[in-house]
Amino acid sequence: MMVQWLRLASLLPCALALRASEPPHHARQVAIIGAGAGGSSAAYHLAQYAAEAGIPTNITVFERNDYIGGRTTTVNPWNDPTISVELGGSIFVQSNRIMVKAMEEFNLSAAGHDLAAQMDMPDLGIWNGREFVIVTKAGDTWWDKAKLLWRYGAAPLWTNRLMKSAVGRFFQMYDEPVFPWKSLGDAVERVGLLEATGVTGEQYLKANGIGEAFSKEIIQASTRVNYASNLPYIHGLETMVCMATNGAMQIEGGNWQIFAHMLKASRANVHLNTSIARISKQQDGSYEVTTAAGQTSVFDEVVLAAPLQYSDLDIHPAPHHVPDEIPYTKLYTTLFASPFRLDQKAFNLDAKTPVPQYVLTTLPPAEIPVDGAGSPSFYSISVSDAGLNPESSPIRFEYIYKIFSPFRVNATFLSHILGQDVFPEEAEHGNVNGTVSWIHHKLWYSYPREYPRVTFEEIKLDDGLWYTSGIESFISTMETSALSGKNVARLIKDEWVAQGLDDSYSKARKDGADDEQYQQEL
Repeated sequence: MMVQWLRLASLLPCALALRASEPPHHARQVAIIGAGAGGSSAAYHLAQYAAEAGIPTNITVFERNDYIGGRTTTVNPWNDPTISVELGGSIFVQSNRIMVKAMEEFNLSAAGHDLAAQMDMPDLGIWNGREFVIVTKAGDTWWDKAKLLWRYGAAPLWTNRLMKSAVGRFFQMYDEPVFPWKSLGDAVERVGLLEATGVTGEQYLKANGIGEAFSKEIIQASTRVNYASNLPYIHGLETMVCMATNGAMQIEGGNWQIFAHMLKASRANVHLNTSIARISKQQDGSYEVTTAAGQTSVFDEVVLAAPLQYSDLDIHPAPHHVPDEIPYTKLYTTLFASPFRLDQKAFNLDAKTPVPQYVLTTLPPAEIPVDGAGSPSFYSISVSDAGLNPESSPIRFEYIYKIFSPFRVNATFLSHILGQDVFPEEAEHGNVNGTVSWIHHKLWYSYPREYPRVTFEEIKLDDGLWYTSGIESFISTMETSALSGKNVARLIKDEWVAQGLDDSYSKARKDGADDEQYQQEL
């Protein structure tokens, strides 16, 4: 009996060695290129999905900028950290499920600025280059609303119903059986939105009985401020998105914080100031990712979470699906501070009538729409904030403005809208005691030209290679980019489960526990 036990004991190291020599179950390695809404959401949701499936996952995020948020970022006037102004994605709305849920989960606060009331000015005006076609105030009476109905009839009501119908269809893409979607085109067709994406906003509104006056004066002002597009140059669904503004909000301190918190919660390894130069598919199906500095790492999955055409990225060999290069809007965003309000003369107002806080634009009645700003020359001007200029002598109260335009704002334009002399150097860099004390210019390739289309980019470019930015030609918002990231995360997890990785890791954990128990018993 003792001999048999000794023989068994002598075999134990060999048996354990054989078990140890079996291929270990490594954590899945995932690279995400881009730390904007899509990339941050992909990391956040993949970490959750993988944990639920019991699949160990290491996520690495590469971002070429020095900040998280992509086209969602803020700047600080006068370098004052207590004042932050959105430079990119400015608002989301109450119906944006992912953004609102994240805001609540991360205990972030919505900004609360009622500047129009504080400064005794109208809330919003729509300027056609000659006159304000409409001006509204936050506390408008029933009589003011009655005048709106007198001017436009039932068009506002019919537009609201049309918007709710379109948005309701879109929300089906969040849930089963539509979610997750392997093909964006198939999902759009399944929820019945191709009829909205396949025609212009002008055609869509006309087909649904929306009056021309309301379309051109109100709805077009919204498509211009949101997507720098007149109605003949934007598809019908994006036109409806522009009208879904109920519960508009932004995060105190900047919307980018949502995406920073997503990455923190995902426990991803985040590398800022890191550009990716090359992605090379290996014979075993993995991907070697090379940074611009020449550092390489190998990953099981790679998620491209930025428009490929602006990524300066070499993919070798070329993936099965290569996203088409599409036109993006070249949009200039100008933030500046001044002690002066907008000049009434610039907007054909009398001296006693203040210019509204938000000046949106549309075209005058006889002007044929072009793919651009037209005769008003800009898309919008707004008072984004106000505060004390700590660098002026003496310290003075100033307004902080935001302009969206198709051109770089210059001294001539600023002098015109302020009714004060602005010198060229001041228009470029500001002068702490001048008419423009501080200024920040930014050129964005902000979103695709949302032309009508019925086909959309593939989500899976190749085995293990995924793309989130294809959704932008469908709807381009922070919310939809976050939804695209979540969708990719779910597709990756589902593939892992289909490959049996969840069972494999579960078995590995069980075997590991059995080994430990076995050795303890011995």
